[in-house]
Amino acid sequence: MAIRAYCSRITTMDGILLIDKPEGFTSHDVVARLRRILKTKRIGHTGTLDPFATGVLVMLVGKATRLAQFVDKDEKEYVALVRFGSKTDTGDRTGQVVERNEGGVPELSEILPRFVGDIEQVPPMYSAKKIAGKKLYEIARGGGEVERKALTVSISELELIDPAEIWPGSAIEATDVGIRVVCSAGTYIRTLAEDIGKAAGTVAHLAELRRTRAGEFSLDGAVLLGNLAEMTDPSAALRPLSEAVAHLPDFTVEADRIEPTRSGLSTSSGAESFEAGGFVRMVNGGGELIAIGVADTQENLIRPKIVLR
Repeated sequence: MAIRAYCSRITTMDGILLIDKPEGFTSHDVVARLRRILKTKRIGHTGTLDPFATGVLVMLVGKATRLAQFVDKDEKEYVALVRFGSKTDTGDRTGQVVERNEGGVPELSEILPRFVGDIEQVPPMYSAKKIAGKKLYEIARGGGEVERKALTVSISELELIDPAEIWPGSAIEATDVGIRVVCSAGTYIRTLAEDIGKAAGTVAHLAELRRTRAGEFSLDGAVLLGNLAEMTDPSAALRPLSEAVAHLPDFTVEADRIEPTRSGLSTSSGAESFEAGGFVRMVNGGGELIAIGVADTQENLIRPKIVLR
């Protein structure tokens, strides 16, 4: 009876939820907490944040989980505190100091521009990247280390900021420097901090990290877990799932083609007006998202790829 009573409380809801992730929570912790708050099981996240990091975590609820591929590759923006003079085994303040250099804060005006554009990064051992089916941090925690291939990432903006404006009242040290980074998904800010230190002839690690934007989603629309739990109707914080694909062009499905579209059938259209093989939002006359389609310009068809029943 207890199991049935619990299941009866599980509801169905669809949409996007922006969480301002608190320090000390893993992304999985946030998912578990939201399942209890929203009383629904179908929740996923995009763009994992380390436990010590805070900021925007895009949560997908219900049908929105099917749109993860259109969100997790989005550009990211961070503010970070780089601490010069010490290197840790994790690349951030949660690790043990393994090297020191008392040279103070280096001059960065000519160094930071070197990291703008496409750069190579070696994934840190303390990361969730998998090699041979095993997460790197699991290997690292066991005292091991494996060879990692460098990955190409892109940084479009990198500038110095006043850290006191981001972390007022925190214990900012004399060797700390604040930076703002706009980068491609998959960029390791810990590795960036270490590499900047190396380029400056010293060592460094990440002391603070806060994600301020993920794609089109910023902190402005994010809610704290505690505030969400206190809401009478926490589902009211959900944003339309169509926002996950707001960057895609629209194709309005005629009323008599909505059900065929939901059945996976293609629709004759002006597909030539779209990019060949590109994704389009298939919406009804009221703008409601029906499916994500692919433009077949040769056959002049829009083929549903992800149908949202």
